[in-house]
Amino acid sequence: MTQKQLEDYLWGAANILRGMIDAADFKQYIFPLLFFKRVSDLYEEEFQLALEESDGDLDYASFAENHRFQIPKGCHWEDVRKKTVNVGEALVKAFNGIEKANFELLHDVFGDAQWTNKRRMSDEKLLDLIEHFSKMNLSVANVPHDIMGEGYEYLIKKFADDSGHTAAEFYTNRTVVKLMTQITDPKSNESIYDPTCGSGGILLSAALHLKEQGKEYRTLKLYGQELNLITSAIARINMFMHNVDEFLIVQGDTLDSPQILENDELKKFDVIMANPPYSVKKWSQSKWMNDPFGRNIWGTPPQGCADYAFQQHIMKSLNPETGRCVVLWPHGVLFRDSEADIRKRMIEEDYVDAVIGLGKNLFYNSSMESCLLVCRMKKPKERKGKIIFIDAKEELRIERTNAWLEPQHIKTISDAYWRFKDAEGFAKVVNNKEVLDNNGNLSIQLYVKQAANTIEHNTEELIAEVKAGQKQIKTSLENLFTQLKNIGIEA
Repeated sequence: MTQKQLEDYLWGAANILRGMIDAADFKQYIFPLLFFKRVSDLYEEEFQLALEESDGDLDYASFAENHRFQIPKGCHWEDVRKKTVNVGEALVKAFNGIEKANFELLHDVFGDAQWTNKRRMSDEKLLDLIEHFSKMNLSVANVPHDIMGEGYEYLIKKFADDSGHTAAEFYTNRTVVKLMTQITDPKSNESIYDPTCGSGGILLSAALHLKEQGKEYRTLKLYGQELNLITSAIARINMFMHNVDEFLIVQGDTLDSPQILENDELKKFDVIMANPPYSVKKWSQSKWMNDPFGRNIWGTPPQGCADYAFQQHIMKSLNPETGRCVVLWPHGVLFRDSEADIRKRMIEEDYVDAVIGLGKNLFYNSSMESCLLVCRMKKPKERKGKIIFIDAKEELRIERTNAWLEPQHIKTISDAYWRFKDAEGFAKVVNNKEVLDNNGNLSIQLYVKQAANTIEHNTEELIAEVKAGQKQIKTSLENLFTQLKNIGIEA
């Protein structure tokens, strides 16, 4: 199956639900059904291969060792397909049976959608969905893991586009993720962590990064925590769809109850990449003051903004020797006075490695400009006591409200980070002392001065915009006066 065929097929399932339920709820029905079909077709494919190997031995073909996932009797896709009434009930039974038979891998993976609520999802609509998914064989032979994984990511992006601003909680611009991965440069055998992992795209980017380089990616150990139950299930399915088994994704509130522990302490990781929810107001500030995991290393952030609680959680979770992180933030984290003391402590201890300003519209469904805050627990000798500031806001492609980084943009920015040298109007290496003299202000424009020709170009653009606006206002007023005159009112 081609990528385009798979994408059209998957999106066709979503169109069946249109008008029945909100677009924001599509994902909690489509993803579990898709995974159920994939698992069933995979089981059949493995069964046939085992039959051929054993000259038709049915018992051998059923052995657990011959299957990635176990499907108990009565819980296969075709068992549910035979039902014409109480289809939701049959689905729940199949889901529960599969989760129970594969508890370590698949507990809660099918989410908690209201399958048996016929007012929300009728038998007829479920039968339409099941028949739609039945049209194609989703075995590995027909849909290899890379095409299946890409198709799943396509669906995540489409649901994000379709459901509006709420989608930001489970989707991060994949071109920005690619840049983040280029900067942290994960290696085989390393551990990768995302404390607010959404649908798991950032974690998977580490595996894809190694795969593209022709290196061993299956030895990576991927870890994530996600607050939303449905989204955490989507992330786990995302891993399986990409044929990644070495991962642990848990559900829960990272600030209030971090769950990935080792010896009753936060587990330490080689690489952390994250796009935390920004400016969270409802969080346990009082609990943070006496945090049992010692994450308040530089102080307590204000109640109205948990950004530096997430940042300190990340820093506390890094391996003290190899640890490095990159976090996608709005620019406020760089200069807000209320967090100046925390920022200064972080700079004084020489953890801040780079600040990279990105263009507008790269935050999902938001025109806000974003930045990458890059930290290292132990910097190389040539980077010690210094921070590189990169003003990359012009390095993007933008069409209407959509923006993304082209491959050349990613290369330009990552090359500047690794080169660690001044570039007029683009990059500046600054001593920690200079930043601390500015009260720990990490605003990029303080250190990277725009080249004169760029300022002139921007000024010309601004003047042209003002003139165009004045002309439009004049035309609108003339039209208004004409219409008023036509109905007998003199302006």
